[in-house]
Amino acid sequence: MTLEQIVDAVRTAHDSHTPLRIRGAGSKDFYGGVLAGQVLDVAGHRGIVAYEPTELYLTAKAGTPLVEIEAALAEQGQMLAFEPPHFAGATLGGCVAAGLSGPRRMQAGAVRDFVLGAKLVDGTGQVLNFGGQVMKNVAGYDVSRLLAGSMGTLGVLAEVTLKVLPKPVAETTLVFACDEGEALRSLNAWGGQPLPVSASFWHEGQLWLRLSGAAAAVAAARRTLGGIVAVDPEKHWISVREQTHPAFAGSVLWRLAVPTTAPSPGLDGLRAIEWGGGLRWYAGEHEAIRGAAARAGGHATLYRAPESLRCREDAFTPLSPALLALHRRLKKAFDPKGILNPGRLYAEF
Repeated sequence: MTLEQIVDAVRTAHDSHTPLRIRGAGSKDFYGGVLAGQVLDVAGHRGIVAYEPTELYLTAKAGTPLVEIEAALAEQGQMLAFEPPHFAGATLGGCVAAGLSGPRRMQAGAVRDFVLGAKLVDGTGQVLNFGGQVMKNVAGYDVSRLLAGSMGTLGVLAEVTLKVLPKPVAETTLVFACDEGEALRSLNAWGGQPLPVSASFWHEGQLWLRLSGAAAAVAAARRTLGGIVAVDPEKHWISVREQTHPAFAGSVLWRLAVPTTAPSPGLDGLRAIEWGGGLRWYAGEHEAIRGAAARAGGHATLYRAPESLRCREDAFTPLSPALLALHRRLKKAFDPKGILNPGRLYAEF
């Protein structure tokens, strides 16, 4: 599919008030609100447009599979530092629109921190360009980063420019036996030290800790921390990134983002702890989970659930009146007739 075809499809939908469901590989159909609208398949709009290893940026069309992008980066010893999940053939557009980051997010940052620029088709069919190719060219309102996590409600991503980084020189993974409380105390203690921790994952009495960086720094941290050196750690971290690890099993999964120092919220069903204690996963239906997350200083997302539950429960934490009004104004500016991914982010639009 060409950019012109995407523009024509959006203009036709705008003129006829036809809701559109933007879809690349469909790898995140489980995420967000209930799917609605006529499918606009943009998977064919693919290909790397520009890649400058020395300038640390890559521009690609939104339908480009992540595996193609990461293969090109690997040839130059580089990577997408936020370590996005691939799931079933995830595309660059879906990666940015969903805003999901993997295990390395605790060290490197989130998807939005690496979005330098974007080409967007808004809800009227107008092509808009935001940002640039390097950080020093990104000035004014950083709309390109606003698109990260917007679930396609503001426009159809056509191209995205990302900052890329070199792969670490050395990596090792340590494993510790500990319960939930011990894991949180250790993670917070280590977080206050100059240690090259790039990922952490606790599940059922085992805490996995990945160290990444200069060889000397990784070796020194390994001596300081102790633990058992993991065998085949890459397999483990891929299972965490792709959520094929047993911790993510079950039909209902909640994702709690809380301060790393937050104690246990006292809920049943804890499956895993990531990001130095800042991300906690719970299985099962919980009526009080959003209140518990708020009391801990964070919020809860209904990450995965059957459609029957998704129809009753918002995926994302409801907005305050002031924030909802702001979101509505943004939606009105980018998509006046509300045709793009209706209800995918919030039921109100």
